[in-house]
Amino acid sequence: MEEQQPKASKFMLNYGLILGVVSVIFGVMLYTQKMHYEMSTPVIVISVLLTVVAIFLGVNAYKKANGGYLKISEALKIAVGIALVSTIISLVYQYVLINFIEPDFMDKAIEMAKPKAMAQNPSMTEEQWQQGVAMQKKLGWLRYPIGLIFSCIIGLVVGVITGLILKKSKPEY
Repeated sequence: MEEQQPKASKFMLNYGLILGVVSVIFGVMLYTQKMHYEMSTPVIVISVLLTVVAIFLGVNAYKKANGGYLKISEALKIAVGIALVSTIISLVYQYVLINFIEPDFMDKAIEMAKPKAMAQNPSMTEEQWQQGVAMQKKLGWLRYPIGLIFSCIIGLVVGVITGLILKKSKPEY
């Protein structure tokens, strides 16, 4: 009698939703503290740690539901699925924040970045700065597909590492 293998999509969706909701809560927390304009190193580290933990827990839960067995390919599929679902939720939150909750978000973020950019490149003129700002606003929509791709890459890397750690093959007999 053959055991029925659990559906990976269930784990992708469940853990992706959990990570997405936690990411939105983290984003709201940053918004209430006025820390959402800059992406500082601690914020990035916490975001990546949340992703790593959610992926590890999701892959581990799948392994347990699968009788303790896991292939690296299954770990990869689940990890990328979790990253994809959570990123879609996070990007929807970001879209709502930037376009509805705080429509002048981009202007404030650019204004906060100006002193640092000018200090790093003292030969930059005001005209060059304005041209860069105009280009950034024009291409602002690219943040969504780039964020999605970047998140899937993180999911792949974490999936490989998690798969290598948790891998256990079924016996051949």
